[in-house]
Amino acid sequence: MTTSSARTEALHLTGERTVPGIPEENYWFRRHEAAYLALLPHCSGATVLEAGCGEGYGAALIAKRAARVLALDYDEPTVRHVARRYPQLGTVRGNLAFLPVASSTVDVVANFQVLEHLWDQAGFLAECRRVLRPGGRLVVTTPNRLTFTPDSDTPLNPYHTRELAPSELDELLREAGFEVELLHGLQHGAALRALDEKYDHSIIDAQLDVVMGQLPGQAEWPAELLADITAIRAEDFEITGENLARCLDLVAVAVRP
Repeated sequence: MTTSSARTEALHLTGERTVPGIPEENYWFRRHEAAYLALLPHCSGATVLEAGCGEGYGAALIAKRAARVLALDYDEPTVRHVARRYPQLGTVRGNLAFLPVASSTVDVVANFQVLEHLWDQAGFLAECRRVLRPGGRLVVTTPNRLTFTPDSDTPLNPYHTRELAPSELDELLREAGFEVELLHGLQHGAALRALDEKYDHSIIDAQLDVVMGQLPGQAEWPAELLADITAIRAEDFEITGENLARCLDLVAVAVRP
């Protein structure tokens, strides 16, 4: 992926296909990275399938701890990019509705910020259960409906088909035959809460205000805001089991019995 094409995607600021190395995208990238880092211990020494790998940076991070990582995405140019940029990964193009993996062969399925894009979420989870070995884990993150689209079942984000509240994700996982080992939420830590206060109670809205109505790649960022965004680290986010109704993203670990 070229810098210009990455910038075009990043400046939509929807969090879709987040890429590293783009200053204006750094908030979303670090937010995703925080979840990967928190869930890495579940991948140690494991055979991992990342279902919906996007740019591939997360699968590459997992590969530092896992025995083997297979990065899967439906988009053919994305798969070519991942294979070229991250040769340490196995890469494959495939549909999440029918995972191209044999039954009971995977220790961990990683699914980060993808579930909300799927029309058949239950069918995908059934496929995850099929490919996992008994005792294998599904690690998943997805936006919290209660904070993303609190007043409607129709997501505001046009890329999303269905967002989930904490109880809805828990129910969906259990109905798919998983035992829910952990259900936490990602939230702003102290440094980001300070930025929220600095920018009229929402650093997210401050970013969106810059790009709404602008053509991709043409938004003019205030220097101070861009500097604050660029300085954000993964450690500035917290993942906790408290106040799930107010968290930004849901973070779950589910076990196949």
